Amino acid sequence: FSYGTDEYDGEGNEEQKGPPEGSETMPYIDESPTMSPQLSARSQGGGDGVSPTPPEGLAPGVEAGKGLEMRKLVLSGFLASEEIYINQLEALLLPMKPLKATATTSQPVLTIQQIETIFYKIQDIYEIHKEFYDNLCPKVQQWDSQVTMGHLFQKLELKVKGPKALLYKPIDRVTRSTLVLHDLLKHTPVDHPDYPLLQDALRISQNFLSSINEDIDPRRTAVTTPKGEKHQQYDCKWYIPLADLVFPSPEESEASPQVHPFPDHELEDMKMKISALKSEIQKEKANKGQSRAIERLKKKMFENEFLLLLNSPTIPFRIHNRNGKSYLFLLSSDYERSEWREAIQKLQKKDLQAFVLSSVELQVLTGSCFKLRTVHNIPVTSNKDDESPGLYGFLHVIVHSAKGFKQSANLYCTLEVDSFGYFVSKAKTRVFRDTAEPKWDEEFEIELEGSQSLRILCYEKCYDKTKVNKDNNEIVDKIMGKGQIQLDPQTVETKNWHTDVIEMNGIKVEFSMKFTSRDMSLKRTPSKKQTGVFGVKISVVRERSKVPYIVRQCVEEVEKRGIEEVGIYRISGVATDIQALKAVFDANNKDILLMLSDMDINAIAGTLKLYFRELPEPLLTDRLYPAFMEGIALSDPAAKENCMMHLLRSLPDPNLITFLFLLEHLKRVAEKEPINKMSLHNLATVFGPTLLRPSEVESKAHVTSAADIWSHDVMAQVQVLLYYLQHPPISFAELKRNTLYFSTDV
Repeated sequence: FSYGTDEYDGEGNEEQKGPPEGSETMPYIDESPTMSPQLSARSQGGGDGVSPTPPEGLAPGVEAGKGLEMRKLVLSGFLASEEIYINQLEALLLPMKPLKATATTSQPVLTIQQIETIFYKIQDIYEIHKEFYDNLCPKVQQWDSQVTMGHLFQKLELKVKGPKALLYKPIDRVTRSTLVLHDLLKHTPVDHPDYPLLQDALRISQNFLSSINEDIDPRRTAVTTPKGEKHQQYDCKWYIPLADLVFPSPEESEASPQVHPFPDHELEDMKMKISALKSEIQKEKANKGQSRAIERLKKKMFENEFLLLLNSPTIPFRIHNRNGKSYLFLLSSDYERSEWREAIQKLQKKDLQAFVLSSVELQVLTGSCFKLRTVHNIPVTSNKDDESPGLYGFLHVIVHSAKGFKQSANLYCTLEVDSFGYFVSKAKTRVFRDTAEPKWDEEFEIELEGSQSLRILCYEKCYDKTKVNKDNNEIVDKIMGKGQIQLDPQTVETKNWHTDVIEMNGIKVEFSMKFTSRDMSLKRTPSKKQTGVFGVKISVVRERSKVPYIVRQCVEEVEKRGIEEVGIYRISGVATDIQALKAVFDANNKDILLMLSDMDINAIAGTLKLYFRELPEPLLTDRLYPAFMEGIALSDPAAKENCMMHLLRSLPDPNLITFLFLLEHLKRVAEKEPINKMSLHNLATVFGPTLLRPSEVESKAHVTSAADIWSHDVMAQVQVLLYYLQHPPISFAELKRNTLYFSTDV
């Protein structure tokens, strides 16, 4: 069954429902959504059945009602996969009878002992699950909020608790049942009669899984701790005397071996874990918790920060021995690469001589490294005494001008901010040509995620195509100056602009900045104009077309000339350009298309993001936000698929059509990931909090700090969008036509 495109072939689908030719001994198992309790021939009573997902969407109301609705979705998904599992057991039983019949003849295919080994307890397992299914099916079809089925799960777990009586699939089935029980308990009120029964069934299931682990030979887990940990030694692999060290020019450097970057989604997961651990440490300290618990949390944070520090760098830095080989380092940013180069060049100004070290001298030199404190202390934030959790929200920066250049050049600036010590380039000014006093006056909006520092780098643009860096195939621009400032919450967290000057190698860059906290960014102000585009309900904006005009035009322009732009949607556009585009769209100016064709592509991408951020309510709606958070947290894949597709159907048509349109666009952007460096996870990180965020009321009720918002809500918002981005193509027509979506995972 395909979720796919609008060109749904009904006749083709019908032809697949019969068994394939030549399958006389094995039954055809249809794992499509038609094998649901609603449509199956097993449905009792012969009626139409009751759809487990009512078309009107999750009913708003009290928390208990929401929980019971989610409980129904979990059960519906599990029931569908249980039916497929029973079909598979039947397929195993079918060849068993003829094999048994031939076992007593003179020419048996298999002996009785072989048959009993191969089909061990399959009949018993089939009967247990068949009885469970037959009892559960009518309860789901004739749904009642007070219906109980905990005793059925309790009975099922009791009957299958003998580990030797199970084959691999049944063991997998027990694991699946455990996940379903967790989901059911989460969405069953404590005072519901099913609650204690489900708790008992979960206890039985967990005890069974524990018994399997205990039966494993304990020698498999026996390991010896390294005896040399207290006696560390350094082994010198190579060295270059400073007198012999040179930096190869781009045309002289060799192409570096292929370096596979660490997956973006794993880096994001690490950052979210660090944020969550920081929040826990702050809570422990506020509650005057035990020092042992705080140290344990700090150790976990150190491990995650260490992994982030080790795996995040991607910027190549090559050094060369004039008498031998070249060596390649990976650094986290251009800023860091410049610092390395400057530190080496400063030391080389001394009168240094070339030398060769003997093996004994090398051993003495590496042994002296123990005395250097920096060798043992990895530069991660968990090693610092700084208690600041960093800033979460949006930093507005205006880069005004620069002076102090000795001669005219083509100049531009880039802005970098950190996220737990890992710096990322966030914005770039236009190139101001042939000047010694550039005046950019460009404003950028930069999202902060636990950030503590802002870096500004000033470059001279190089247009010479012969100077290409073979490590990343990009033209090398010369860094003219660089500087860094600390983002002090007391200074930054004001509503007014704060103007400052940063000095770098004799160059002075003037800039202004203003900070908006994440909770303030949740406030959506409706448009005062009746005919506006920004801040107006999506159903009003798209009156005459399926998708709002602004969304279609921005997407079309990005796909035309920005789909291969490095960091598209991540790099901020110039705020003044974005505001200009916003004004043109709001006024419905006839020169929109001409203006779009001339505008910087990052500004167009920023305009699209701003449109979704300024909707009166998020595209995925305030009403469904709690349900999306609960749905993505479900453990059982079938229940999750059922719930997430049901939630899409519950969206208003204008929102759903626009969301599906945007999904397909983002998938096409991610197809160019090798060029634009934007993976599905990167795009989900950018758009997730924009399309799906809590209402102001809910965020005030449930969240206490900005760090908690980022580490808890944003993680889930990103996962929701990522789920749909990784899902096979979703058609609006198919979504509306099918009242039930089920995963075929068993």
